[in-house]
Amino acid sequence: MADQIPLYPVRSAAAAAANRKRAAYYSAAGPRPGADRHSRYQLEDESAHLDEMPLMMSEEGFENEESDYHTLPRARIMQRKRGLEWFVCDGWKFLCTSCCGWLINICRRKKELKARTVWLGCPEKCEEKHPRNSIKNQKYNVFTFIPGVLYEQFKFFLNLYFLVISCSQFVPALKIGYLYTYWAPLGFVLAVTMTREAIDEFRRFQRDKEVNSQLYSKLTVRGKVQVKSSDIQVGDLIIVEKNQRIPSDMVFLRTSEKAGSCFIRTDQLDGETDWKLKVAVSCTQRLPALGDLFSISAYVYAQKPQMDIHSFEGTFTREDSDPPIHESLSIENTLWASTIVASGTVIGVVIYTGKETRSVMNTSNPKNKVGLLDLELNRLTKALFLALVALSIVMVTLQGFVGPWYRSLFRFLLLFSYIIPISLRVNLDMGKAVYGWMMMKDENIPGTVVRTSTIPEELGRLVYLLTDKTGTLTQNEMIFKRLHLGTVSYGADMMDEIQSHVRDSYSQMQSQAGGNNTGSTPLRKAQSSAPKVRKSVSSRIHEAVKAIVLCHNVTPVYESRAGVTGETEFAEADQDFSDENRTYQASSPDEDESTAEITFYMKGADVAMSPIVQYNDWLEEECGNMAREGLRTLVVAKKALTEEQYQDFESRYTQAKLSMHDRSLKVAAVVESLEREMELLCLTGVEDQLQADVRPTLEMLRNAGIKIWMLTGDKLETATCIAKSSHLVSRTQDIHIFRQVTSRGEAHLELNAFRRKHDCALVISGDSLEVCLKYYEHEFVELACQCPAVVCCRCSPTQKACIVTLLQQHTGRRTCAIGDGGNDVSMIQAADCGIGIEGKEGKQASLAADFSITQFRHIGRLLMVHGRNSYKRSAALGQFVMHRGLIISTMQAVFSSVFYFASVPLYQGFLMVGYATIYTMFPVFSLVLDQDVKPEMAMLYPELYKDLTKGRSLSFKTFLIWVLISIYQGGILMYGALVLFESEFVHVVAISFTALILTELLMVALTVRTWHWLMVVAEFLSLGCYVSSLAFLSEYFDVAFITTVTFLWKVSAITVVSCLPLYVLKYLRRKLSPPSYCKLAS
Repeated sequence: MADQIPLYPVRSAAAAAANRKRAAYYSAAGPRPGADRHSRYQLEDESAHLDEMPLMMSEEGFENEESDYHTLPRARIMQRKRGLEWFVCDGWKFLCTSCCGWLINICRRKKELKARTVWLGCPEKCEEKHPRNSIKNQKYNVFTFIPGVLYEQFKFFLNLYFLVISCSQFVPALKIGYLYTYWAPLGFVLAVTMTREAIDEFRRFQRDKEVNSQLYSKLTVRGKVQVKSSDIQVGDLIIVEKNQRIPSDMVFLRTSEKAGSCFIRTDQLDGETDWKLKVAVSCTQRLPALGDLFSISAYVYAQKPQMDIHSFEGTFTREDSDPPIHESLSIENTLWASTIVASGTVIGVVIYTGKETRSVMNTSNPKNKVGLLDLELNRLTKALFLALVALSIVMVTLQGFVGPWYRSLFRFLLLFSYIIPISLRVNLDMGKAVYGWMMMKDENIPGTVVRTSTIPEELGRLVYLLTDKTGTLTQNEMIFKRLHLGTVSYGADMMDEIQSHVRDSYSQMQSQAGGNNTGSTPLRKAQSSAPKVRKSVSSRIHEAVKAIVLCHNVTPVYESRAGVTGETEFAEADQDFSDENRTYQASSPDEDESTAEITFYMKGADVAMSPIVQYNDWLEEECGNMAREGLRTLVVAKKALTEEQYQDFESRYTQAKLSMHDRSLKVAAVVESLEREMELLCLTGVEDQLQADVRPTLEMLRNAGIKIWMLTGDKLETATCIAKSSHLVSRTQDIHIFRQVTSRGEAHLELNAFRRKHDCALVISGDSLEVCLKYYEHEFVELACQCPAVVCCRCSPTQKACIVTLLQQHTGRRTCAIGDGGNDVSMIQAADCGIGIEGKEGKQASLAADFSITQFRHIGRLLMVHGRNSYKRSAALGQFVMHRGLIISTMQAVFSSVFYFASVPLYQGFLMVGYATIYTMFPVFSLVLDQDVKPEMAMLYPELYKDLTKGRSLSFKTFLIWVLISIYQGGILMYGALVLFESEFVHVVAISFTALILTELLMVALTVRTWHWLMVVAEFLSLGCYVSSLAFLSEYFDVAFITTVTFLWKVSAITVVSCLPLYVLKYLRRKLSPPSYCKLAS
């Protein structure tokens, strides 16, 4: 009788049970924001009075009054700036953005999404109009491209400033020199940007066109027709073959696979690499022929489109049968767009298209990350603008406000506009591209991908590294190490004994089956009614191993060697089902099977299984022992069901699955009625080994001054064990395990106990963390930041991102998050710098990250070498570009002062354009190749990295030094030329400009710490360009004069006076107070 009972409802029940366990796990790891969490805290808020002693950060603070309690929890969180300073800095941008967003929402109201009824093969029966099934990833169209690109460029202060300056040259009274002097640099920047955007946009257009033009077989009454992906409509019956992309969200109706199921690959949807099992609707799968889909009257009722890719609620109804057939539809009956069919050929009915598909609804634009260096340079740019305005006002004041002084003021603003260099942004962006290219070409870290080219310098400024455990620090390769049966435990070296026990048990069963073949069914009933006797070790091992095997759903997939042609894609009888063509694909290991004896098997984490299994005195203790050894535990249990119990469960389960309201809750309630008093079979322990070189890498990061926080979903004992074995916590440090707290008072007392500890690592669970952050957010973060290492266990993905945000808000330091799974994506995107590892869990974290690596140990070289070099090079490049603008503006100021404060340009036309481009561009940009120490030395002495976090390479101090250097050199060059020229003014221009070019080339040589052959080429190339162009600059120079010895010695004398003192100062500084890298280099 039991052999005739269909097994698929129990399998579905087991899957639902597994899903419930996952939900229970995450609720245990940390309450999700919502009603449950609100109600949980509501009771505490009502009962929490201010009769407890306030938490203080020092011993002498206990004398404070209770009134301080009101201000403690969130008193010291940084407040947003208000008033005039806020408006000038960011307020105007915030107000403009808010207004634009409001107008866009008014003009483009979203259509309300509704549930729908979809008739099979009848798109014309759809009651509402649904979006086209076309993919569009383009940012612009033909009309919005130019306005859009221009807006993106001129929303930055630097570019907008130069646009205003360039437009002012169309006013005759304000015109200074030639138009191309101002428009050529601006035009070059815009041309480069628009060309890059146009290429990217064209590539996006081509990719969209390729996807939208893919042909699919559409089933109609007249047979199969080819249709483009973009022409597919809701209600169409679409045939998708093996290794073909699913074009839209569909309900799975039929497959060529004999089992009525297929596998799909979802790595492009959720990043997971394991195949997902999908089951066809049984009513349509049982139809004799493919064309019978049009002979039935059936429809699918689907819920409204939503973002959740892991759930679906719907029903399938066939009206023309008596009585009508109703089947519930769940996630296992769906085929989401952008997934790939991995086995067989499938046919489905389209329910969502275009922007209503799950993949499009989950596509969001990640926040644009801006590096700290860019923010610092932006502040310096604003300071330069204030200096520009002040200098212009001083000039007009010294002029005596004669005549139309406002016109003179604006002309001075134009003359000194080179104080703010337009080439700053271009040089930095090109430098970032070079840094990214160097990272990807580094042979020591193969497979590295730079996905965000705007923040390579962030890798050199990190203070906090937040890392996942499984798959990041560990290999995510589970090795079976322990099997515990309660009274006996088997280790890795005793697997042969387990094998012999299983072999003996099966031989006994076969002999019994052979001797009692005729009366097997009565024997089973007699055994069930007999009193319980203590089982032998062999039978217990047999039961445990059988349960472990059945708790893994392995489904055979039949593949023809010759391949299946289009004509025989549904001719199942023609396919080869021999053993040599059979392959196996394991799906999620969280599913259970039932045996012929109607046995309900279940496995799960100890936290979820402890309340379900029968009373025992060893489970909790052994779970703790295994966790302390670094093993991950899994509890396996079973429950025997009578036929009446199973039939009752099946009817209630089917009824719950057909419900369209609160289906998940009703199904969970039915399954929960089965999960009671289960027989505990065994406890398994698997080991997840550390990745290669994790210990030396973590030690290197710790020596570099980086504080490491491990955020994991594992239990406390396992996380603590991994923290010790990986040397995240050094052997000399103590570990403070933050005990479980549930109320404000408990958190208060535990924080006070933790405050008295010094130099110890902190281990805290997600539940306790949630309570502490609710009542004592600032105090907890302040205490945790003083710890050398922090381990947060039982963390949900939302909590991981929350911790990153808290560190950013409370410390103002740069954070980096690294992970390998989809549950790490929110943490990676929230951090200032996100690093993803391509691991066993898929590519989702890697694709969402700013930088992608293949192994955790690569992060050492990525930070110590590339991050350090990127920051120091960009700091030097940015300051040198500003120096290049400051020095020529100083010369202009001296020139105007000498000639009665006249607003007349010193250099005109091509001289100004050439100075910012071909004469000095190559040597200045070659600073991106500079390095102070060799990569091997940077890896050997990670303490060098610690200096960068203080931001000393680019600060107001270093900026002021470059300003003083610029004023000194500009004054020497201009006064020297005025003193040494004899008769004609054109000689002043020739002497000062030539000395200026030579000074810039020598200053690059002064700044360089390690010469690269390309630097030498750039120096001589620029010098050659200038010398060769002298012959064509007769409009600005006296060619006869510049070929004389007098010109050469005057230029040489001025250049030596401007540069030699700086060389002497640099030499003395290196001798008397050498920087750390000089000590190592020597």
